[in-house]
Formats: sequence, C-alpha cells, structure tokens
Amino acid sequence: MFLGTHTPKLDDKGRLILPARFRDELAGGVVITKGQERCLYVFPTPEFQRIAGQLAEAPMTHKAARAYSRVFFASAHDEIPDKQGRVTIPGHLREYAGLERDLVVIGASTRVEVWDKTAWDTYLEANEDEFADIEEGVLPGGL
Repeated sequence: MFLGTHTPKLDDKGRLILPARFRDELAGGVVITKGQERCLYVFPTPEFQRIAGQLAEAPMTHKAARAYSRVFFASAHDEIPDKQGRVTIPGHLREYAGLERDLVVIGASTRVEVWDKTAWDTYLEANEDEFADIEEGVLPGGL
C-alpha cells in the first residue's frame, strides 16, 4: 500500500526519483499514465495488469469504456526503475500534468500519483475543506 506525501524534483532529463519507501514495491516495473485532475498515475505492473483486465471485460459497445481505455492505454509508458530508483516521465505525460521542476508524489493506496506542486496545492485548497463531508458518501456508514 502506498501512503504519504513526498516532494521530489524532476531532473533536467525528465526523471523522477521515486520515494525510497515506494521503491521496493515498484522495483519490478511501473506503468505511468494519465490520471484524473491532470495528475499522473504510477502503477506497479501487476496492478496495471489487473486494471487492464477489468477494462477488457467492458463491452466494446460501451462508448465511455472505449473512450477511457483509449486515453488510458495510449498514454501509458512502462519502465523499470534504475538502480537509483529513477524513472523517466515522457514529454507527453509531463505536458499533460504540467510538470515543471517541483513535484508532489502521493501514495494513493494501490497507486502513486505525481502532481505539479502548484497544481497539488491548488487541488488541496479547493478540496480539503470538503474532506469530512465526502467521507460519508464514499464510505457508507462512515469509519
């Protein structure tokens, strides 16, 4: 399970040093793809394969499933982190997420999310106050 918030920097070659506490679980390979709210999702390869299997079960006649699958898979980039725990984020994904130098990397249970620091700060400012109210709708019966 991925937890916590980290603030690495993107190097001049577009590489991200994965947080040390995430490296063991990601050492076997990652898939980086577009996420919601203009962030990037980083999945361990087995988790990406599980999601791909779920998407493959959706009927081809389902328009939303086709549209989501196209973007999800077309933007995906697979890679094995190097010995220093670095992965290269391709230019099209850096552009999509507006990644500059300062990043925020968060653990989001079964995936890691990569955000531009300014975008993450804006997202938190807009959504943190609603956090307590959202819990009831997301977790029936509450915690």
